Amino acid sequence: MTVAVTIPAALARLFPGAPRHFAVEAATVAYAIAALDALHPGMADRIRDSTPAIRRHLNIFVQGEKATLTTPLPPGSEMLVMTAISGG
Repeated sequence: MTVAVTIPAALARLFPGAPRHFAVEAATVAYAIAALDALHPGMADRIRDSTPAIRRHLNIFVQGEKATLTTPLPPGSEMLVMTAISGG
């Protein structure tokens, strides 16, 4: 199941040579993160914490809906990793 993954520029800069757009085989968000980590070791640690959960300063969206690590990724879906925006 190939899915399109986009990561923020700030994350891509931490991994020299890493693109912002990937095509990976994954059935869930967690598996997509593992696939990114296989391509660029250490990337998973920047996206999820040790509990495991998506880090507080990031949001992940699948097909425009906020996702968790267990969110399924239908074939051809798009997963977007974004830095969280906060303010008041």
